[in-house]
Amino acid sequence: MSDSKQSESRISVAKTYKLYIGGAFPRSESGRVYPVTDPQGKFLANAAHASRKDVRDAVVAARKAFPGWSGATAYNRGQVLYRVAEMLEGRREQFVSEVAASEGLAPSQAESLVDAAIDRWVWYAGWTDKIASVLGAANPVAGPYFSFTVPEPTGVVGVLAPQASSLLGLVSVLAPVLAGGSTAVVVSSAERPLPAITLSEVLATSDLPGGVANVLTGRAAELGPWLASHGDVNALDPTGATPEDRITLAREAAGTVKRVLTVPDAEPDWTPTPDLSRLRRYLEAKTVWHPLGV
Repeated sequence: MSDSKQSESRISVAKTYKLYIGGAFPRSESGRVYPVTDPQGKFLANAAHASRKDVRDAVVAARKAFPGWSGATAYNRGQVLYRVAEMLEGRREQFVSEVAASEGLAPSQAESLVDAAIDRWVWYAGWTDKIASVLGAANPVAGPYFSFTVPEPTGVVGVLAPQASSLLGLVSVLAPVLAGGSTAVVVSSAERPLPAITLSEVLATSDLPGGVANVLTGRAAELGPWLASHGDVNALDPTGATPEDRITLAREAAGTVKRVLTVPDAEPDWTPTPDLSRLRRYLEAKTVWHPLGV
């Protein structure tokens, strides 16, 4: 049989991707998967459909990783985030292909978005050892004391990633969580999850400790309320939820006095260089008093 006939008769292997929890790649506990297609309906791959149990496992992994990650030096966290950028750069062509297919973009447009995503990691890596200086303070007090205000990471953050911007939007909401020393449970874009899945493979090989970032694929409308009501999640970014669902999420989060970010109704343009607002949202101010001369 000629090579051309063999190629025509061969059935390609359809990929079925897994979740990323605790530094490992388990299948969904539910066993559910769903097909991922491009904007024209062409099949691209199968993605795991995470369940409530997967959300709970991811939160457990994130909580377990929090002491080590928050206790790492700012310099070390910056090194790790920069390593993520290096690894992403090494797989640039794959990301360009996946972003182009997922978002229906021309290759040149996808290249621009992937380059911006790489630069975004570098930008946040550079901020890790400057946060305390910029957002902390030495406070003047009327007494024989030193008084310092220092920023501390919030804890475990649930992130509903943007639905339209499959990579740059995802990086723009995940990187500030990690830069500040918090850990994350991310629900990727439901219709465009492939760049998030590949990013999880990058994270797994980028010196990022297991559990610091956990990536679930599935529907934000289903998984978001479990994250919002979970007692071990300290903050929630509802960017990927619809405006109607955000009301439900805020109500669920109120039961555990959880911080819920205020986000615009429409997904923003992620291409401009960000400011410090997202970094600031995942930090708590702690004031320390110390007597003079002791």
